Amino acid sequence: MRREPLSNIELEKWADINDVQRNGVLIGTAEDYRGKAIFASLQSESLNEDKALITVPQHLVLSLENVWIYAKSDTQLREVLEAVGDFSRTSRGAILIFLLLQVANNSVPGRNKVSVSSPWMQYVNVLIPENKLPTFWTEEERALATGTSLEAALDAKLRSLDREFTHLSQSTAPIPWWNAALPDLSFDDWKAVDSMYRSRALDLPGTGHAMVPYIDMANHASGDETVALYDTDPDGNAVLILRKGKSLKDGDEVTITYGDDKGACEMLFSYGFIEDRMTSARELFLGLDIPEDDPLRLAKKSISRSAPGFKLFESEGSISWEGEFVWLICVNEEDGLDFRILQTIHGERELKVFWKDNEISQKSNFQDLLKGEHLWEVFHLRAIATLQGRVEQQLSGLEKSKRSILSMDAVNTVGPTYNNIMKLRELEEKLLLQAYEDFEKKVSVSGKVFGCDADHMEQKNELLASQVVQNYLAFSNGVQELPVEDDFT
Repeated sequence: MRREPLSNIELEKWADINDVQRNGVLIGTAEDYRGKAIFASLQSESLNEDKALITVPQHLVLSLENVWIYAKSDTQLREVLEAVGDFSRTSRGAILIFLLLQVANNSVPGRNKVSVSSPWMQYVNVLIPENKLPTFWTEEERALATGTSLEAALDAKLRSLDREFTHLSQSTAPIPWWNAALPDLSFDDWKAVDSMYRSRALDLPGTGHAMVPYIDMANHASGDETVALYDTDPDGNAVLILRKGKSLKDGDEVTITYGDDKGACEMLFSYGFIEDRMTSARELFLGLDIPEDDPLRLAKKSISRSAPGFKLFESEGSISWEGEFVWLICVNEEDGLDFRILQTIHGERELKVFWKDNEISQKSNFQDLLKGEHLWEVFHLRAIATLQGRVEQQLSGLEKSKRSILSMDAVNTVGPTYNNIMKLRELEEKLLLQAYEDFEKKVSVSGKVFGCDADHMEQKNELLASQVVQNYLAFSNGVQELPVEDDFT
């Protein structure tokens, strides 16, 4: 659906009409590709942390609660919200549907409105992302991300958006006015409102995930470069205030942080850019699958409630990881893992998981359970071997895809999208190499012994030096029996 973007002057008029209070700030245009921004328009002594730079009335804040308040007087909005069921009971679901109807309201001059007019009907025209988000990349641009963690994340996101749009279309099909009022509604429209939400939503104190007009024009800057903070005042209004110790002079840009701890992949995925000053990927997620030859593969996949993979992240100069799914891969029936189909009190059959005849609840932390075992070092070594094998696979994919990138036409290798993707590749490769080296210090035995895909390991070190691991290796090679633990029962 077609939209005409608001100019800076029109946006200031919109703010005046809707009682958005500004104290020495206004909307301008950043010199680089970041587009609209908030700038100081007074000398520093006129601006301090005691008075809000911007105050947005509570009713303008687009939250789950306020969407349903709008729906009380907007029967068409309420009809759509109720039609999609549980999805509209989430902040994201309710807000996306609200935005979609606002976009439809002003997409074609003269068309009948599909919902009651609101201040957001005009404001959505300013929410066209300045940086093209990955969900709108061309096939050539997506090819540049091959081998990065963004490749899998983007594929998963597009599949999820497609499922949501299909659900929306099917749920609204029985609504008489829907198809007649929105004949040109497309998947791109759904991607557009998702981009608005993903790139603009704030975790507003006291409210949760919400969109805050005008304040959401503030660009990102991390660390000491962050100038202002968003908050909620005692009356429930959203406010933007100066950070303590900060001052502004005329023409200075007013920035907020989108999250100092967010990794390079998440920044590019959600906001369409990677900060120039970012020198590390910070974190990344790698997917894992249970090996095809694992006899408990289907049962493990059925009961797993964690993401199928693990997160690598920087921690005190080295690379750490977390991922409950990894531990499920690295233990099996001979270790004490078991699955049983039990009958519930309602007569239904349910798959349950046991560790050494003790049922494991969904709230249990499997890693903590394994830590209490005599063979903890063995299980730990299996996990590290699995991680290192997956990291090596990711590095190999990055290296192979470099050749394709080098053969691309020059027209595809210019502009901010290309620069951001190439920076992501560089930062992720750096983190992966460090992770591989850190894991190499902890593992060095064959995958055959430990039941993991790690037959490439060669070094001897920390975990291998453990007496428990040495005993296990001797037992696996038929040299001796495992020592019997003392029984104090």
